[in-house]
Amino acid sequence: MKDFLEPFLYPQNIFLWLFFFACLYYRHKGLWLLLMWFYLTGNTLLANQVRHWYNTQISTAELPAQFNGDYVLLGCGGNEHSLPDCASNRINQLALMMNAQQRPAHVYMTTLHCAPYEELLKQKTEYAAISCFDGGPTTYHEFASLEQKLDKTKNYLFISSDYHALRVKKLSQMHQLNAQVYAASSATFRPVNCGLNCLLTVNLSNYDLFSKLAAETASLQVYWLTKDWTDWYQ
Repeated sequence: MKDFLEPFLYPQNIFLWLFFFACLYYRHKGLWLLLMWFYLTGNTLLANQVRHWYNTQISTAELPAQFNGDYVLLGCGGNEHSLPDCASNRINQLALMMNAQQRPAHVYMTTLHCAPYEELLKQKTEYAAISCFDGGPTTYHEFASLEQKLDKTKNYLFISSDYHALRVKKLSQMHQLNAQVYAASSATFRPVNCGLNCLLTVNLSNYDLFSKLAAETASLQVYWLTKDWTDWYQ
């Protein structure tokens, strides 16, 4: 009973039900549309379907069993002496895969500060032949640089964060690369438990999911609309 009732006391669900009663009282179509948008984007059942699609069609969090290509590790900031958590996580993921396969492979890194990236990867695995270079300030610059260096007949596995996987996947297709995207899922992209109250409540993590997907989609659309008549991404 506690697990069923407790979510109704969360602020977003108090707001949801107050909104619902306001719609019943005022009977405006615009309010009903806003309520439908608020409910559907926060509904866990719908969001979990999107998560399933994303984790099967866009990125994978499972180590590929048979992969004979090269790896691309996209930069994630840092400086000459230290790495942010996102960079460390990507390197750890990459080392885990390389050690599991136990074969030498080429690793392309796109970052301004190569030394800490190379040092950590060499500590984690002995199978990496590293080519590190500054790919530029954005993912679009990185792909413009990679297009000049990668052999399009080879297979590649891109190591990224899950919220960037959509952009990485679409850009690899635009640049005609045979690529998979590997990303360890964060809490936002993992399925949320959907109990008895699932259809009567909303969850904040679902709004986070859709806001991140909307931001990635908007960024890709700007790139697609401007890439033929500007060179800001080169």
